[in-house]
Amino acid sequence: MARIPRLMLKSEEGIYHVMSRTALEGFVLGDVEKDYLFGLIKRFSGIFFAEIFGYCIMGNHFHLLVKMGQSDDYTDDEIKMRIGRYNSDKDKVVTNGEVPYFRDKFSNLSEFMREIKQRFSRFYNKRHERRGYFWGDRFKSVIVEKGDTLINLLAYIDLNPLRAGLASRPENYRWCSIGYHAQTGNRDGLLSTNFGLIDYEAMSEQERLTDYREFLYEKGAIEPEKGATINETIMKTERAGKYKLTEIDRFRYKTRYFTDSGIIGTKAFVRRHFEHFKDHFNTKKTKIPKEVTGCKDIYSLKNLSS
Repeated sequence: MARIPRLMLKSEEGIYHVMSRTALEGFVLGDVEKDYLFGLIKRFSGIFFAEIFGYCIMGNHFHLLVKMGQSDDYTDDEIKMRIGRYNSDKDKVVTNGEVPYFRDKFSNLSEFMREIKQRFSRFYNKRHERRGYFWGDRFKSVIVEKGDTLINLLAYIDLNPLRAGLASRPENYRWCSIGYHAQTGNRDGLLSTNFGLIDYEAMSEQERLTDYREFLYEKGAIEPEKGATINETIMKTERAGKYKLTEIDRFRYKTRYFTDSGIIGTKAFVRRHFEHFKDHFNTKKTKIPKEVTGCKDIYSLKNLSS
């Protein structure tokens, strides 16, 4: 039976809820795999005309809420800049003849997903010394309307770890969008809060995040047909604090730097010890120490937000 053509908006920007599941049994996406997959999402969202609203990477599947922009909104020079980011050969000269092809490619959801999934498959197979398919059937995608529909869907995505019993609070899980907001302060402006809600137009980014956290927690406290809820004690605390993330909260969500960083200390300390251990890493590039936000003069070997 022939596949039903994917629903893709051609004449306007489209927002899509994308979901893809592995073909392997069990929860095969561990910490390293989740970090790598998120790194791919982050990298290619900066190459394609992709605006990320939310994501969640679980043990055997991932969700992505993304808007694909229209190719006509970008100049030839902007396309060339993105081609430069895309090419592994940084010295390659981008010609005018390449622009039309990449203009179409960078606005295409299927191409965006293909780059992420194929590159992840190669990484996973090499790391685990295996061959064959990693992903199951082609990814699923649903066209999403801005506004109430979008924020409800984002909450559904961010509540996945809570419902699965992996976290007592949504932002305690680091491989989801609310976790990224809480742990990094939305580093590099990766995630958009332009949900299309009228009330959000006059709000600051921090106010939008607080409002979304209230929406998310109240949704998370509702008893679902299947899965866990946010317990009453946590809800009382959040309601009393009006759903704001305090500096203490932000520091608590950064504690994984002190357990997962590999090397942590001053910039000179991290650089010196990286040279000693660089043969342990699957890269020829020198790793640049990353400052731990909120901790003055403390650097980490790993960029734990990506």
